[in-house]
This record gives sequence, C-alpha cells and structure tokens, in this order.
Amino acid sequence: MFRAELDAIDIRILRELQRDGRITNVELSERVGISAPPCLRRVRKLEEAGIIEGYHAFLNAPKLGFDLVAFCMVGLKHQSESNLKAFAAATESWPLVRQAWMVSGDSDFLLHCVAENLTKFQDFVIEVLTANDHVHTVRTMLTIRQVKRLGLVEI
Repeated sequence: MFRAELDAIDIRILRELQRDGRITNVELSERVGISAPPCLRRVRKLEEAGIIEGYHAFLNAPKLGFDLVAFCMVGLKHQSESNLKAFAAATESWPLVRQAWMVSGDSDFLLHCVAENLTKFQDFVIEVLTANDHVHTVRTMLTIRQVKRLGLVEI
C-alpha cells in the first residue's frame, strides 16, 4: 500500500492512533466516522502493509531513573559500505542508544542516547563508542529539556 492509496478515513485512523495507540476500535470508529467492523479491517490492512509498525507506550525516563538524554554525532574513519553496515549493526547491541540514523553532512551517524546519569553516558562514549574500530570522531550534545514531543509523522 502506498500513500496514494490512503483515503481520508485511513488518514484519520492513522492520526487518531498516533495520538492514542490504546484507543478501542469502537472509539476509533466513532472518531473517524465509520462503524467498528470496517474500521478494524482498515487498521489490519494498514498493519499488514507496514504503515502501522507497532504500538508503544511513552515512558517517563526520569521517573525510571534515566535522567540524561544526549545526541552523539559520529564520524567514521572510512565510509565504505561494509564500515557503515558494521557500525550500524554495532548500535543494535548498545542499550544506551535508543535511536540511530545514518546521516549526510559532517557526521555519518546521529545517535539518540538515554542514560541514568552523566557518568554512565561518559563511560559509554569513552569505553564503547570511541573505542569502536570504525569511529573517527564523536561530538556529543547534552539536552537541557525536551520542549516538544509528537508522533514521528505529521499526518
């Protein structure tokens, strides 16, 4: 299914689910203006097409003891396909890295990191990230406060 195949009801379904993934099918169907059975069929079709990839809870990191959010801009020594793939694969084993993007520009990767505290983050940067054979440079940015948090797609 491509975006061109989405109609106004599909868009409303996606908008509502992105706003509240725990909504019941009955409430969702009421909000988008169709009955429950076709609404459920549409949701299943969107899931099967990979447009809806999953449902997640937003957790309050500080209440769970994770007080530090940081971003790391990582430059590799060489940008060969094998090095890019190897580094991307390495990020999968680092729990502190919550999201990772391969990027263009001055860096090769942008890592979104969440840690218990500054010491844990520093240990990761020094002992894991900069110690990686492929890494040439690491620039870090510590966050001060999150000022906006929305679903990842404006729909």
